[in-house]
Parts: sequence; C-alpha cells; structure tokens
Amino acid sequence: MPVLHNRVSNEELKKRLMEETFSRTTISFYQYFPIQNPKEFRDFLYRNLDALQVFGRIYVAKEGINAQISVPAEKFEAFRSFLYSIEPLNGLRLNIAVDDDGKSFWVLKIKVRDKIVADGIDDPAFSMERKGKYVNAAQMNELLKDPDTVVIDMRNHYEYEVGHFVNALEVPSDTFREQLPMAVEMMKGNEERNIIMYCTGGIRCEKASAYMLHKGFQNVFHLEGGIIKYAREANEQSLDKKFIGKNFVFDDRLGERITEDVIAHCHQCGKPCDDHTNCKNDGCHLLFIQCETCAAEMNGCCSVECKDTLHLPVERQKEIRKGVENGQNIFNKSQARLRPRIAPLNR
Repeated sequence: MPVLHNRVSNEELKKRLMEETFSRTTISFYQYFPIQNPKEFRDFLYRNLDALQVFGRIYVAKEGINAQISVPAEKFEAFRSFLYSIEPLNGLRLNIAVDDDGKSFWVLKIKVRDKIVADGIDDPAFSMERKGKYVNAAQMNELLKDPDTVVIDMRNHYEYEVGHFVNALEVPSDTFREQLPMAVEMMKGNEERNIIMYCTGGIRCEKASAYMLHKGFQNVFHLEGGIIKYAREANEQSLDKKFIGKNFVFDDRLGERITEDVIAHCHQCGKPCDDHTNCKNDGCHLLFIQCETCAAEMNGCCSVECKDTLHLPVERQKEIRKGVENGQNIFNKSQARLRPRIAPLNR
C-alpha cells in the first residue's frame, strides 16, 4: 500500500522542484457534485495524481472538489484522461494559469473538509442545483455596458485591492461566509437588476449566485471560470479587458498580471505597487503589499517590531509576536470600511 501523504521536508521538495528539467502547467478546477465517501475519494485521487507527479492543493468534501495544481506538461493529457474518467468530472473545465512559470507548488496535499468553500450557510432549503447563469468574457463585456448591471466581487479585500473589474463592488470582509449575507443586504431593493458575481476561478461566485437566487434575486449571473478564464478568453479573442490590474492567486506567485495597471499602493510608503509578500518574521508571516525599496529597508518585514526580531530563534519570534496588540490586523482595513449600499433602480 503506497504512502498517501508526503514525508519529505519542504526545503528538500522545493530544491527538487527547482532542479526539474521539464516544464509544468498550473491548473485550477472545481466541481460541485455529491461525494458519498470523501475520505475514500481523497485516497483514490492521491494514488493516481501522485503517480503523475502532480503537485498542488486539493480539497474534497461531500459537496464536491476544489483544486489548484501543477502538472508536468508531458503528462497533461494523461492527467486530463484520468480526471475525465471520473464520471461527474468528465469534460470539466480546466482553468490554465495566465502568467505561469510552473513553480507554483512543490508538494501534493489533498485534504477532506466539511465544504469545498466555507460558506456559513445552515439553511437546509439551500441547494446548489439552482444557480446563476454562466457568462463568458464576451458576454461579460456586453453586460457591463448595461447601466442596469451591478458587478459584485466575491473575493477578499486583499484580492480586490490589486485588481478588479471596472466599477465592481467590493464586499468588505475577510471571509466568504461573511460576504454572502452582506451581498444580500447591499442589494436589497434591487431584486430585478442584473447582478454579475465573479471571483478568481468561479467556485465562490457560483455558490454566491445560487445564494442570491435563494434569497429572491431574479437576474443573477456568474463569470464562468472566473477571472482566470476571462483573461484567457480576452487574450484569445482580442477583447477589451474590463478587469484591471492583477488577479491574486493562492500559490507562490501571489498574482497573475492581467493588465499593466497598478491600482494598489505599498502599505508602508504609499508608492504605487501591487506586489504581495509575506512578512519574513516567522512569528508573523502577514500578507501585505510592499515595494522593492521598503522590502530592502525593512528586510521584507511588515513592521519595525518584526524587523527587530527577524534574527531571533523562531519560537522566540512567535512569543514576541503574541504580545503585539495589533497582531495580524496591522494592514487589515476591511472591517473599517463602510459597507456600500446600492440605490434601487428608478423605473
């Protein structure tokens, strides 16, 4: 029986990744479908994907699967054949990364969770069987011309900060479970307007569209394949890109460049910058935006306190960090923002 989890250190795995002589393709995909035994399905996936040298992060739950992975280019067809051999996944859309060097992951991790997207929904009447209408890139651009259209970004504040669709509404929260009721509240009185939900790869906005329909909204759409697929289609079809800036991604790249617009600012000096990084203090690792100048001055740290503890033992860094009152909220502005309300359409 093969080992169904990794036993090699991250340092060694990263070293092996950098020494690979073949190219990799970064892919994301998801599918809502019933899985009776997530643990058994998880082990089945691990055995087959590990044999194909697939790296990445996959979540399995009774409601479906959510994956961000990298596949050796020479084994892409074998990977796709395996995936499509699973009946509910046959013909599944695979979102291929736009700005990719193939070094996004260095290990395969497959975890069983309660849900593939933590949504906080406990209403037994809610179902994913009724969801919003898919729109592709061309349809998205066309709908955006309509003044009756409202576009809602279903990503976290740090994702929205570096890139978003023109005139898209931000739902100012750190978690998807908080955003769902907030989106409903923001749109009260606009039940008949066109509402387009979007996210990185489609998984959050698909569930959000179903939730909005469940709450009585009538004309709900969601962007098929999310920003990743939109950018690819816009490039292939030479469409005007209505998404500006960077698309934040949850791997080592921390972003895909969609347009050359830089709409965010360094959190330390305020210069235009959209490069996310994690604080180099092992007791912190705060995600924030930092320009090259500040990175050099601060040794890649988010604060003077972190910089001062950078060379201490890791356990001591963590102890000191626990005493910092602001903790992980130094650059977290989401809760302080005013929640926007949409004026009802005059008919």
